[in-house]
Amino acid sequence: MTDNKNQLREDAIEFAIQISDLCDETKGCSVYINQIVRSSSSIGANIHEAKYAQSKADFINKLEISLKECSETEYWLELIFRKGKMTEQTYKNLRSQCGSIRRRLIASITTAKENV
Repeated sequence: MTDNKNQLREDAIEFAIQISDLCDETKGCSVYINQIVRSSSSIGANIHEAKYAQSKADFINKLEISLKECSETEYWLELIFRKGKMTEQTYKNLRSQCGSIRRRLIASITTAKENV
């Protein structure tokens, strides 16, 4: 059984893979596609880096970067959807997953700041 931190990391990896798969199938909008691949994969990368933070402040900083990347990913999702490059169902599913990761990041950051 995985703990909450590892589950968040696993969910971020799965989310990045789903975004990557969608982008592999998407024609056109290469600038937007490149941006969403970068931002979505950065979410999990920074969660992973937080595990090896040098201090509590560094840990919080890495999670805050993940949160920013999550917000950026939500923007690119909406833009790509509005361009007609994904179905509404796919958009809603990915937006929901991203929102779930974002809310859990906020909770983790809040907890970490309370325990400083």
